[in-house]
Amino acid sequence: MLGGRSENPELWAFLESIRCGELLSGTVTAIERFGVFVALDDGPGHPLFPGVGFISVPELSWRRIEAASDVVRVGQRVSCEFLQFDTWNLEARLSLRATQPDPFQAFADGVVTGRKLHGQVTKLVPFGAFVQVADGIEGLVHLRELAWTPVRTPSDVVRVGDEVTVVVTEIDAERRRLTLSRRQASSECR
Repeated sequence: MLGGRSENPELWAFLESIRCGELLSGTVTAIERFGVFVALDDGPGHPLFPGVGFISVPELSWRRIEAASDVVRVGQRVSCEFLQFDTWNLEARLSLRATQPDPFQAFADGVVTGRKLHGQVTKLVPFGAFVQVADGIEGLVHLRELAWTPVRTPSDVVRVGDEVTVVVTEIDAERRRLTLSRRQASSECR
């Protein structure tokens, strides 16, 4: 822990005054592999970090990203939603994605199970393949749904970059999960 109230009274007072959901503005001061530090406009400096605000990589974007630098750059102005006061690191945990509409919700509102979609394979995992069916929208085709015949590994039937046709088998808007079937989209029989 970085110290109690007595060691950093101005910082403690500032962080305790912020309410969940409040919008805070600042400047990106450093990009790390685990997230982004932000110097908040109205906040004091931090005793160790290059900013009192911090955005973890998952909170940068609704889309899956490889690195924080895919979304922000040092010196960029950002407006973020306050999530919580991290009393261990004495920082404001922030979300950039909370200030943007969730593309999955809009997608889920317009798609029903059973609908055929076209997409591109983006990632292979031991249990299946992820397919991007809309901008920023990916779904999982489980191993057993890749083909009518049993498949040991996804690379037996698809590769990253392949264009495929899939059927929506489940939409879980709350958990932001889309389940797809390539098998049901094909006209082959078992």
